[in-house]
Amino acid sequence: MPSARLTIDPHFTIGRVQRRLFGGFVEHLGRHVYDGIHEPGHESADAGGFRSDVVELVKELGVSTIRYPGGNFVSGFRWEDSVGPREQRPRRLDLAWHSTETNEIGLHEFSDWLEQVGSDLMLTVNLGTRGTLEAIDLLEYTNIAGGTMLSDQRIANGRTDAFGVKMWCLGNEMDGPWQLGHRSADDYAKLASRTAKAMRQLDPSLELVVCGSSSAHMPTFGEWERVVLSHTYDDVDYISCHAYYEEKDGDLGSFLASAVDMDGFIDTVVATADHVKAVRGSDKTVNISFDEWNVWYLSRWENVEKIEGLDNWPVAPRLLEDVYSVADAVVFGNLLISLIRHADRVTSASLAQLVNVIAPIMTEPGGPAWRQTTFFPFSITSRLAQGDALELKLDAPTYETAQYGVVPLVDAVATHEAESGRSAVFLVNRSQDEAVTLTVDVASLGDVSVLESHTLADDDVYAKNTLEDRERVAPRANDSVRIEGGELTITLPPVSWTALSLG
Repeated sequence: MPSARLTIDPHFTIGRVQRRLFGGFVEHLGRHVYDGIHEPGHESADAGGFRSDVVELVKELGVSTIRYPGGNFVSGFRWEDSVGPREQRPRRLDLAWHSTETNEIGLHEFSDWLEQVGSDLMLTVNLGTRGTLEAIDLLEYTNIAGGTMLSDQRIANGRTDAFGVKMWCLGNEMDGPWQLGHRSADDYAKLASRTAKAMRQLDPSLELVVCGSSSAHMPTFGEWERVVLSHTYDDVDYISCHAYYEEKDGDLGSFLASAVDMDGFIDTVVATADHVKAVRGSDKTVNISFDEWNVWYLSRWENVEKIEGLDNWPVAPRLLEDVYSVADAVVFGNLLISLIRHADRVTSASLAQLVNVIAPIMTEPGGPAWRQTTFFPFSITSRLAQGDALELKLDAPTYETAQYGVVPLVDAVATHEAESGRSAVFLVNRSQDEAVTLTVDVASLGDVSVLESHTLADDDVYAKNTLEDRERVAPRANDSVRIEGGELTITLPPVSWTALSLG
């Protein structure tokens, strides 16, 4: 059995783990909103038509800030359509997903849902087909207490108090040719800078996110960030990163090492941002909002029959409903490890998405809601990861991958909260056929014991939770864990994700 060794010392910190790191993303796409979070005819629906079973699962998931309403959807969205009396709201064609948007759920209704699940709103403005004026109009509607046309309109629409939205995204994936209003880095950056300046004139306290690359594999990656930040560095607080991963051509070994790619993506964007900072002689630091990340089988989407036709615009079609396996969940948990490992610069992130669409939660119309395999690493990590991310010393065997070269069999991150004395350790074993014995030096944590242990693994790494078998996969306590003489030992099964709480 291979062995690995890990040293934890709470004196060596990376940065505070911000609660925004455990954010989510809701887009008007497929069955996410309609038949997902909102199904008026469902037996669990409340007075607003929201499924209470989904509300409870989202609360259990532990998402903090939720990015809304897109996504590609936002680049054709007119925010005015989503407010006012429902019966007067227009039906619009959504060109991003070739669907019809009814606008039955809009800004007010979604904010009511956020209050139920205990999450904050993060709004994206349309800089694809619209611009500065529409962005500051939306800001006035949401954040001004009253006494102006748009704030008074909000009050007339039933919301006396301002929404008080603090975090705003300046468009979505504007580097992508698929995006409505796609433009060059130079053209986008000039528009984003003008819009940011105008929004700050209205509300200087805003936190603004400028579009970075939609993938580290875009041909413009790196140069896009440099050009965009050269124009906007003084205007924004964050630059975004988006990344999705999937197993391709049966190459499970490379897939299990996906976090290596995420690490490189983050490090490159940080280096680029700091280069612009140095060139400008600025004392300000721009951080990363990793506001779209997940496992997504994009190649399957590219190979399915698309919705087409001038007269074929369905409402809430089934789109991007990936069903996740144990292997997917292990990679997913490893991506969370990568985000926490960069807690000094990644201070906001959004899991894309939440319900039905590449989601940890699935629903059936008129039927149940259930947890996908990816639900568990997120819910457990968001609950246990408190305090500071720690620098670790890890000595582990390696293996060869086709995509990323030689990578460690074991990956890990740990957090420590000085106030409570509690620590958490998150681990993955990437080996496909061997368990790994891990020894962890925890002497610097003091006289600690194991409060919780959770391991997600299965003899069938492609086992899934489905409508027919909704509880096939779940984490279980790891009975191998022991602490003696300042050392913790644990056996990590093949293709597994593990979380430990110590205190």
